[in-house]
Amino acid sequence: MNLASVRIITADIEPLVKFYEDVTGSKIIMYTPDFAELQTPQATLAIGSTNTLALFGGNEIAETAANRSVIIEFRVDDVDKRYEEIAGTIGDKLVQAPTTMPWGNRSLLFRDPDGNLVNFFTPVSPEAKQRFGV
Repeated sequence: MNLASVRIITADIEPLVKFYEDVTGSKIIMYTPDFAELQTPQATLAIGSTNTLALFGGNEIAETAANRSVIIEFRVDDVDKRYEEIAGTIGDKLVQAPTTMPWGNRSLLFRDPDGNLVNFFTPVSPEAKQRFGV
């Protein structure tokens, strides 16, 4: 089994697509006005509008901008450099500037426009580097 994607359901897809393009530096593929994907070699971040909920059984199956338990994580080459590059985009959504965690990752934590937590991290300890094969 492989994790294929994580999907964010949003009431306004365009600001979320722009935000993730800005912070990742990657182009997001817009398949329809209601569905987009940010593809990486390991997994995909999908972004769907609330209009897509009808295809899954109804609008009540997901609530936009209500996540309080998931962190969307991206491994980056240099989290400190990336922070300098995107600090203006993050603005007041910063939760924690780059900090070295006890498990060996240096992490930057911020929120996207819908309030979802996003973590950019770089393995820095020998053990963390080994876990990620870097």
